[in-house]
Amino acid sequence: MEKPLNDLDWSLIQSFVAVAETGSLSAASRRLDQSQPTIGRQIKRLEQTLRLDLFHRQPRGLILTEQGQAVLPAARRMASAMGEIALTAAGHDSELAGTLRITASEIVAFHHLPTIIGKMRRAVPEMAIELMPSDSSENLLFREADIAVRMYRTQQLDVITKQIGWMPMGVFATRTYLAENGSPKSPADLLNHDLVGFDRSDLILRSMREMGLPVTRDNFGVRCDDQVTYWQLIRSGCGIGFGQRPVGLADPDIVELFPDMAIPRLPVWLAAHETMRRTARVALGWDYLEQGLKPLLSRS
Repeated sequence: MEKPLNDLDWSLIQSFVAVAETGSLSAASRRLDQSQPTIGRQIKRLEQTLRLDLFHRQPRGLILTEQGQAVLPAARRMASAMGEIALTAAGHDSELAGTLRITASEIVAFHHLPTIIGKMRRAVPEMAIELMPSDSSENLLFREADIAVRMYRTQQLDVITKQIGWMPMGVFATRTYLAENGSPKSPADLLNHDLVGFDRSDLILRSMREMGLPVTRDNFGVRCDDQVTYWQLIRSGCGIGFGQRPVGLADPDIVELFPDMAIPRLPVWLAAHETMRRTARVALGWDYLEQGLKPLLSRS
């Protein structure tokens, strides 16, 4: 006998959202830490319960049908609500008392994490949080940090990692700079403007060359490797530079140039030692970081 819709199993919705967002049973099984056959059975049960075909089965994965696309927004809202319930319940766990140490790049720590940490503190006031802004690789094996937010995959053994998305990048300048110097007419015209670049790091050089722009270090009139200071140089009108789109778009004095330009994105990873990953504090912090950062990221 089929289940009535008012008795719908939450785990079926959870599996549906995971498959819809990852595009395959195997990827969804890794996200949910369940077996691939279990995820497949749950999708089949949900389709039977709803009497809908939610996915097209293809050799390379699963693609949402029109019916599946119609169901997805409500399923995501349900997933979000269940996540809030889980976080609220976790917030009353006495094991959460103590200190959680988070490390992230300086730009992420400065612009993105304070809001997320504020939400954690309001939900779990008994948990102290230490934030370590650093572009170096803190050693998770020796508890220098409990959770790391990285723009690369940590290669340390016994460390659990998860890529939660891609940080979109953009080209930015101040309104004052553009008013005084004019706007570049094309990406190639950037070479005729003052550019802000890195000093010893070749990341911007490599990225611009991948976009077909033949730049050298000498093209950068101002150079700085510290990312927070680098962004302040752009904001001060020193020239045109690169930055994370969520940061640039949130600044009313900054203008994005060539928003359709194919700029290499940065992968965003969470990492924690496997023995710490499922402890109450680390699990809660991981969930808050993932939910808080995902709206800033692209998924593919």
